[in-house]
Amino acid sequence: MPASSANLGAGYDCLGVALDLTNRVRVEARAGDGIELSVEGEGGGELGADRNNRFVQGLEAALAAVSGEEPRDFGWRIVMQNDIPLSRGLGSSAAATVGGLIAGAALTDTDLTTDELLRLATAIEGHPDNAAAVLLGGFVASAAGPEGVLAVRFDVPPGLGAVLFVPELRLATRDMRGVLPALVPFADAVANLGAVAVGVGGLASGRLDLLGRLTHDRLHEPYRATVYPQLPGMVAAAREAGALGACLSGAGSSILAFVDSADAAAAVRVAFEATASRDRLAGRARDVTFRNEGARVVART
Repeated sequence: MPASSANLGAGYDCLGVALDLTNRVRVEARAGDGIELSVEGEGGGELGADRNNRFVQGLEAALAAVSGEEPRDFGWRIVMQNDIPLSRGLGSSAAATVGGLIAGAALTDTDLTTDELLRLATAIEGHPDNAAAVLLGGFVASAAGPEGVLAVRFDVPPGLGAVLFVPELRLATRDMRGVLPALVPFADAVANLGAVAVGVGGLASGRLDLLGRLTHDRLHEPYRATVYPQLPGMVAAAREAGALGACLSGAGSSILAFVDSADAAAAVRVAFEATASRDRLAGRARDVTFRNEGARVVART
């Protein structure tokens, strides 16, 4: 299952992109109703071996969708190899949820449709942006409504890369949503609508220069900066170093910068690290590539 970055600036709760940073999970049914969990890498010693685990929630939601009832007479043996950091705005929860759903469908030899998987993932996650990117890969625009979840994907344009700054700082999505206002100025809403329209059109047509417009947000980043004061300086540093655009990844704390060359990536890494050092934000910069393939089953035994 790939990591993902949601919002991408102005596309709050409706845009996401898959990143080539992945978790791999092996699961098998076991006697009894207990859960045996082994985690290597990110989340080791932290993730719960219980039914609140998002992978288990996804797994059992898929089984319930196929059989019509929750599984109650057996448990799970789960082994995770996790490269996606937790609570950093990189979609670790959505990756676990979608991975569980796909595993559950595979265990029953049932091909749940993409629409069904996305509906189930959104019911667990609460919104589809990360889940759609994990499931479908590439850039995805998505929205949940009375008639279900709509998602439109397209491949990442050739030549587009990214640099991530991943802080040691953890920010809970629930807490970062809590700082957002119930009402926003009309002008800010209009500005974001225009940025999303132009930015998505630009990406779909290969106009990478329009990422600069897409990643300027007025609905969530200014408010989140009140509890993440290093954010504006980090974003500005990436843009000044030559990034096509830069933004908070999801609810944070990671920051994503889009680049179109190795030289730009190197300059952005230096700018991220220098600014983080100045602002006492521990973490590291790393190059990442985008991923056009979504989550998948590697093997069935």
